[in-house]
Amino acid sequence: MQKISEIRKDYTKATLDVATVKADPVEQFAQWLNEALKSEVNEPTALNLATVNEHGRPTSRIVLLKGVEEKKFLFYTNYQSKKGRELEANPACALTFFWPELERQVRIEGVAARVDEAVSDRYFQSRPRGSQIGAWSSPQSSFIKDRDILDERVKQIEKRFEGVDVLPRPNQWGGFEVEPVLFEFWQGRSGRLHDRLQYTLIDEVWQLQRLAP
Repeated sequence: MQKISEIRKDYTKATLDVATVKADPVEQFAQWLNEALKSEVNEPTALNLATVNEHGRPTSRIVLLKGVEEKKFLFYTNYQSKKGRELEANPACALTFFWPELERQVRIEGVAARVDEAVSDRYFQSRPRGSQIGAWSSPQSSFIKDRDILDERVKQIEKRFEGVDVLPRPNQWGGFEVEPVLFEFWQGRSGRLHDRLQYTLIDEVWQLQRLAP
């Protein structure tokens, strides 16, 4: 097996300059996301969501971006899950997108809040029925003895909603929107001299600076 310390890749696909990026980081993000979608990168909307637990330790996991609305980043989860409970207790969080095929990364720091219930209702009812059943069935992040418990809960929920065309959204499931206060756009460059541009929100105005790699 190859030694991990010997794994290297030189990045040469693109550059990133203050003079050519958009003044609004949300618009710059939209441009990069569209390019990722057009390039058919693997899971372009996947992001690493980092939260802080009750002991002050960071925790993270992958979730899927489901929209950028009114300059806020939207995803859905079980409010009783580990990430849901952590965001309720401390709404500060960070999002990281990584598109290796384009040699790009975007970091976003911000504050999360629950979306309006009507927004969660509409999205929940647009999901495949299997995903809706799953949201009702899973006590997300709770310890369970074995997989059979989930299978039995699914059967119970399917029976409960048999003949029901539109499933209601469970109260414990819904969306969070993250209002950003910082963006960092990273473009890989040769010799590890990467391009890094940071937008910081100061007095409601985005300030743009270059960071050393």
